Amino acid sequence: MPIKFKTCHRAFLQILIIAAAAFAVPAAAQEKKEDPLLKIYRSTPEKINDLVHTKLDVRFDYKKRYLYGKEWVTIKPHIYPTDTLRLDAKGMDIKTVALVKDGKTVPLKYTYDSLSLAIKLDKVYRDTEKYTVYIDYTAKPNELKIEAGQAITDAKGLYFINPDSTEKDKPVQIWTQGELESSSVWFPTIDHTNQKTTEEISMTVPAKYVTLSNGRLVTQKKNADGTRTDTWKMELPHSPYLFMMAVGDFRIYRDKWRDKEVNYYLEPKYAPFAKDIFGFTPEVIEFYSKILGIDYPWNKYAQIVVRDFVSGAMENTTATLHGSYVQGTARELADRYYDKGRSTIVHELFHQWFGDYVTAESWSNITVNESFADFSETLWAEHKYGKDAGDDHNHEAMLGYLGNPENAKKDLVRFHYHAALDVFDAVSYQKGGRVLNMLRNYLGAPAFFKGLNIYLKTNAFKNGEAQQLRLALEEASGKDLSWFFNQWYYSAGHPLLDISYQWDEATKTQFVYLKQTQEGNPFILPMGVDIYANGKKERHDIWMRDKADTLKFVLNGKPDLVNVDADKIILAQKTDHQSLENYLFQYLHAPLYLDRLEAIEATVKQQANPVARQILTAALKDKYYGLRLKALQSLDKSNTAFIEAVLPAVLNMAKTDENNLVKAAAINLLSSTKAAEQYLSLYQEALKSSSYAIQAAGLDAITLLKPTEALAIAKSLEKESAGALIPSIAGVYATYGSDAEWPYVNRNFAESGAQEKFDMLKSYIDLVIRLKSPEYTQQGVTTIKEFALAFKQYGVVPQLIQALNYIKGEKQKSGDTASAMFIDEAVSQLK
Repeated sequence: MPIKFKTCHRAFLQILIIAAAAFAVPAAAQEKKEDPLLKIYRSTPEKINDLVHTKLDVRFDYKKRYLYGKEWVTIKPHIYPTDTLRLDAKGMDIKTVALVKDGKTVPLKYTYDSLSLAIKLDKVYRDTEKYTVYIDYTAKPNELKIEAGQAITDAKGLYFINPDSTEKDKPVQIWTQGELESSSVWFPTIDHTNQKTTEEISMTVPAKYVTLSNGRLVTQKKNADGTRTDTWKMELPHSPYLFMMAVGDFRIYRDKWRDKEVNYYLEPKYAPFAKDIFGFTPEVIEFYSKILGIDYPWNKYAQIVVRDFVSGAMENTTATLHGSYVQGTARELADRYYDKGRSTIVHELFHQWFGDYVTAESWSNITVNESFADFSETLWAEHKYGKDAGDDHNHEAMLGYLGNPENAKKDLVRFHYHAALDVFDAVSYQKGGRVLNMLRNYLGAPAFFKGLNIYLKTNAFKNGEAQQLRLALEEASGKDLSWFFNQWYYSAGHPLLDISYQWDEATKTQFVYLKQTQEGNPFILPMGVDIYANGKKERHDIWMRDKADTLKFVLNGKPDLVNVDADKIILAQKTDHQSLENYLFQYLHAPLYLDRLEAIEATVKQQANPVARQILTAALKDKYYGLRLKALQSLDKSNTAFIEAVLPAVLNMAKTDENNLVKAAAINLLSSTKAAEQYLSLYQEALKSSSYAIQAAGLDAITLLKPTEALAIAKSLEKESAGALIPSIAGVYATYGSDAEWPYVNRNFAESGAQEKFDMLKSYIDLVIRLKSPEYTQQGVTTIKEFALAFKQYGVVPQLIQALNYIKGEKQKSGDTASAMFIDEAVSQLK
C-alpha cells in the first residue's frame, strides 16, 4: 500500500506534494507521547467460554442497510464451571436470547450495552458440557461509530456498496471485513483471535446475485419471492474475525489445485481476465505446500474482488477478499510485473497457513501472522522471478520500515499500544518479514522450513505466538535462539552499522572497522565477509557482539574488495566507506542484486568521476530490469557530457528493452535532453504501444515539445486509458484543459486507489483552480476535503487546507463567490 508523487506548478503545491510524499501506505502508526493507553499491558484475552459451532441465517435490507440475523451458537466452558456468557455484539437490536433445549427455546435473562451481550445461563455448566444459545437480532453497521486505523480505514464489519443503485457504473455489493474485531458487528460472538469455531451460514439474497463464504457451498434453494438461500459450511475450526460473506454480480472462473476448487470471483468487466489476474494461484499453492511440508489445509480456495474495500485485502479462511486494485486487463497487467497486486495475492494465500491454520493468540503477537505473509512475498518472488527479484522486493520492504524513525521505537512483539490497529504497521509487516529472512539465512533453508513445519503441525487449528515459533525453530536446528528473539522480537530498533577499511602494506593486513552507532545495546550480528583477491573469493564467517569491532585479515596483497555482510541480509541502516573503485569491482564481480544496487547508489553524487560513469554505464545493461531502471533514474541530467555519452544506450533501451517500465523511463530521459526533438518519431510511436506506461511516457514527451498538440492527443487516448496513462492525461488537462475535461479527471480520481490518488493529486488540484463552473469547482472541493479526511493520519490536512485557501483566492478573483463560501465551509470541517 505504498505511495509516491510527481511535480507541481505552484510553490505551495510543491510543499503539499513533498509533505505528502514523506508518508507511505501503510505507514507506521503514530503513537502519542504520554498516552496513558500505552501503559496498559495488553494481555491475551482470558478464555472463560469456548466457541464450538456458529450457525447463522441472515438476510439483508438494502434500503436500511440492515442485516436480519438468527444465530445458534454452541459453546462450552473453557475449564472453570460458569453460569454466564458474554458475547461481543456491536450496535445491534437484540430481540431474543434463548437456550436451545430438547428442541425448544427457553428464554434467558440478559443485559446489553450496545457493545456486549451479558447472558445469564439456566444453570452452571462444566467444561464437559456444551450448550446452544439462540439469538434473534438486527445488525445496523452504518449506524455504528468505531475507531479505525491506517491499515484498515473503517471498522463497521458489514458493508453495503451502492445499495440503492444511485451511483452509475458501480455494482451493488455486500461484503464483510472481520479483522480486527468487527465480525461482532454482524453476528454476536466471542470476537477474539484465540477462539476457534466451525461455521454454517445461510444467506438469503436476490436470486440474480452470487454469494461467497467460508468453506463449501452445500445447498442453494430458490424462494417464491425472487430470492435464493445459499448455505455455506466450514467444517474445520477458525477464528471469528476470519468469517466472511460477499454478495453481488460476480462472474466465477473455476480453476483447481490438485483435486480442490480454486475459484476467482470478479466483476463482469474483468471476468475475461480472471486467468491473467489470478491464474498463477494453483502454482503458488503447490509451492507453499511443498516448502512448508503441509498441503494446503482447507477444502477450497476462492478469491473475490470488491469495490471500496477498507484495506488492501483480507485472508478470510478459504475465501480471500481483495480490493479492486488487483483487477486489471491484460494490457494493465503487462506493466505491473511483481507489483502490489501480485504480491498481495501471494501474501494473502500464505495467511491460509500463518494466520488461519495457526492464528496469533492476540494482537500483540500479530507478527506470527503478518510477518510471515510479508516474508512470503519475497519467497515467491525468488521462486518465480529469480533471486534478483526476491532481493529487490526484500530491500524495498526494508526501506519501507527504515523510512520512518518512529518504527525503531517499537518492539516486534508489542504488549503496549494505543489501539490494537496500531500494530498493523511497518514493524509487524516489513521489519518482521526481514527478521524471518535473516533467520532463514542464519539457520539455512532446510532447518528453517523444518521449524516452520513443526510450528504449524504443533499448533494446527489453534493459536501461536513468537515463543512457540522460537521453540519450533530450536527443535529443528538444535540451536539456541533466545538471543535472536530477544533482540529482534522483544526489543525495538535495528543496528546503525558503520563500516570502514584500512590496508597496511607493511604487514599485508586488511583492517575492517565495524561500529554500531545506535543508542542502547549492541545487536549480535552473525555475518559473512567475502574477500576478493587474485581472482578468488574467500568467505569468512564472523560474529559482531559489541558496539565496535576490528577485523584483521593477513593477505598476500591488497584485496580488490572486502564485502561485509556478503549475503546482504542484515536488517540495518548501513554506512559503507568503500571507494568507487571498490564499488566498481563489486558491481562487476559480486553476485547479488544488492551488491550491484549499492554500487549504483554510490555514484549518485559523484557522476563527474569516471569510475562512477563506468558503474552507471554497465548498469544500463544490467541483467535485471529493476537495476536498469534504477540506473536510468540515477543519471544526473545536468551532467550533459555524460548524458550525451550514454544516449546511444538509452535510445537502444527506449527501442528494444524487454521491460515496459524501462522503455518508458528511457523515453522520459530522452525527452529531457537537449536532443529531445530528434526523437519525436519515437514518442509518436510510443503512443501506439499496448503498454500504458510507454504511452504515458510518449504523451509526457510530446507535451514538453509540442504543448499545443498535447490536448488533442490526450483526448484521443481517453477512451481506452488506464494505468500510468491516466495521470499523464490528467497532467495535460491540468495545464491546458478546461471544464470539458473535468468529468474525465474527476471520475478517474474517484475510482483510483490510494497510490493513484496521490499520483493525480497535483493535477486534480491544478484543474480545480482552472474550472469556471461553480458546480464542478464544488465537486472538486468536496473531493479534496474527503481526501484530506481519509488520509489525515499521513499529515496532509494542513497542506490541503492551504491548497483550498489558494483555490478560494482564485475563485474570488474570478467572481465565483459561491465556491469561495463553499470552500470556507470545507476548511472549517477540516480544522
